[in-house]
Amino acid sequence: MILAIDCGNTRAKWGCHDGGRPGNGWRALGSLPLVDLGRLEAEWRSLAQPSAIAIAHVAGTSERAALESALQRFHVQPIWVSARASQCGVTNAYADPAQLGADRWAALIGAWRMNRGPALVVNAGTATTVDVLSSTGLFSGGLILPGLELMKEALAARTAGLPLTRGEFADLPRNTADAIETGCLLAQAGAIERMHARLEPGSVCLLSGGAALRIAARLNMPVRVVENLVLEGLVQIASS
Repeated sequence: MILAIDCGNTRAKWGCHDGGRPGNGWRALGSLPLVDLGRLEAEWRSLAQPSAIAIAHVAGTSERAALESALQRFHVQPIWVSARASQCGVTNAYADPAQLGADRWAALIGAWRMNRGPALVVNAGTATTVDVLSSTGLFSGGLILPGLELMKEALAARTAGLPLTRGEFADLPRNTADAIETGCLLAQAGAIERMHARLEPGSVCLLSGGAALRIAARLNMPVRVVENLVLEGLVQIASS
């Protein structure tokens, strides 16, 4: 059993996987806000002893310390993933390969594991990342932009009268909340569609993250929503 952990900017997500086919094999899944990481030991009390642990960690040092404390119960040396020049069939074209975030690297490996072809790999979380993966497994580059909720929070924090509230998508918004919701959703969709238009024919879009379903509904192109793309990549890394 492989324990995969994605410790992001606002939440830690984990899953236990039997090492089988991608998209299947999950035996337990969970998540917690970073402020509640002290509850991990209780959350993991019922988990079976894993044979391997792989972690994509992009949070701070205090969150890493909380993870290390909770992981002591398993008596397994965890793999703290960092991006490499190449791994699991994926080649990293970043000028400094180690500068790529561990979560983006794991997502690219997860996408290659699931698709084995050209893909636009999108993670829609606190930040939205839009990464290009070629038919040969080359990660040639990508985008980082504020995530859907972060866009809305920036408008509320840096303007005098725009509220932080949940609106509804509308073709022609007629109130402020709907105008913000629609504008931020279309900004996300527009960045994804423009990047996808540059890809080689036959490329798929794999979309993951907390805002994935809301963004997918506004895309004018085929898209596959993958619930645990980073975790899928961590399983592959731990299995290799």
